[in-house]
Amino acid sequence: MKKHVSDRELIYVHMNQTDHFVLSYGIEFTEFISGIPHPIQNALLIRHKLKDSHFNMHTMLEYVDQEMIEKLVQEDINSFGDFCWIDFKEEEHLNLLSGQEIAEILYLGHIKEHLRIPFYGKLKNYYAYLSNDDGWFNKTYYKNWDLFFTMLGSTIAIKMNNQKEKSLLFRVKKKNTPAIPKEILNPFSDLMKEGIVISIEKAVRTRLTIEVPVWVIGDFFDMDEMYEEYEGLGGRKADGKLVFDRKTGEWQAFAAYSS
Repeated sequence: MKKHVSDRELIYVHMNQTDHFVLSYGIEFTEFISGIPHPIQNALLIRHKLKDSHFNMHTMLEYVDQEMIEKLVQEDINSFGDFCWIDFKEEEHLNLLSGQEIAEILYLGHIKEHLRIPFYGKLKNYYAYLSNDDGWFNKTYYKNWDLFFTMLGSTIAIKMNNQKEKSLLFRVKKKNTPAIPKEILNPFSDLMKEGIVISIEKAVRTRLTIEVPVWVIGDFFDMDEMYEEYEGLGGRKADGKLVFDRKTGEWQAFAAYSS
């Protein structure tokens, strides 16, 4: 398994709209937690290596509350190997789960496939988060797509703000780039179904704009193969771009099929 130098400046997204999940590369737990619109109250841990957690007798599984989750963002989640969890509102809701539902949740964490789409009325959950070497391979279920687009828009901005801006012939006052509104990312939803890379490392910065290129590269489960495909793009023209106007402070999206 490769550890890529550009991990933090590349995002791969493949959307499965029917089953409500996204396969991704380059989106880490810390960015996910920062980007979702509402804090997670509790997370039922299916596969993990956490030392500090609560225990639920009914499911015989551990869980973390909101305070623990806030501390968890400081941990090196990538070193855990498998890190799989599903959110829920209150511990008493765990006690309502049937044996069948608990079995489905355990299967989800073990195989990283669902027996049925993992949203449970008893838990009132919005996510199921399944990762292997967090940020390298993530499979995340979203109850609705607005949650995903909000998180993605935030994550792109976080990566851009962490990127060291190359020296230019002109001075540009350093300002944090705002999150991309979910509505701006919607034009890329059809391309995401095919599998895209969003390359922060290849962003073109000028005095007036920042342009982030987007390429369609296909459906990948093996992220080493995905990365090799990305490296082989060469001078291929981007299939779209995200453009930030420094003067207005606004984002625009340009997808090839919409031109």
